Amino acid sequence: MALTNPMNPMPMGPWKITVYDQQHFQGRRMEFTSCCQNIMECGMENIRSLKVECGAWVGYEHSSYCGQQFILERGDYPCWEAYSGSNAYHIERMMSFRPIYSASHKECRMVVYDSPNFMGKQWEMCDDYPSLQAMGWGMSEVGSMMVQSGAWVCYQYPGYRGHQYIMECDCHGGEYKHYREFGSHAQTFQIQSIRRIQQ
Repeated sequence: MALTNPMNPMPMGPWKITVYDQQHFQGRRMEFTSCCQNIMECGMENIRSLKVECGAWVGYEHSSYCGQQFILERGDYPCWEAYSGSNAYHIERMMSFRPIYSASHKECRMVVYDSPNFMGKQWEMCDDYPSLQAMGWGMSEVGSMMVQSGAWVCYQYPGYRGHQYIMECDCHGGEYKHYREFGSHAQTFQIQSIRRIQQ
């Protein structure tokens, strides 16, 4: 069953995700081409495997796009470990998801600041950084950031590990003034690796 959201104000585009209520693409199956705020409203208790066929998506631990975030790029995810990566705590739950409309092949640009409210030392980024400290940032925290184009995923630890935070130019106008705006699960300014989200 393919579901679309007629109330979705975002542009229609090449997004498609297929979710399953059992691991290894077994059990009940549903296809989506737009946002899903609560998978339980579609008759599933949880998502245990999925296939991203088109576009880039972000999944959430809880309904209404809350909790831990998971970057979902094109490919197969046969079990929760495939999309949760090396998170700081064990999660086997994904209850909502949405397309990342600003993911771009062409251009990604972001400015990070060492203090909240776009203050202090700043650094303009347009590439992937597996370790901010190794690339010259010199600290393990980012105080605020401004996404000028594209979409990014920031990680708590070097090597794209730990909690994930999806940053977009069309969310908050691309402005993230404080770690509390990084995501509902954010508890610290700690960000040590960043990469572009490209469809």
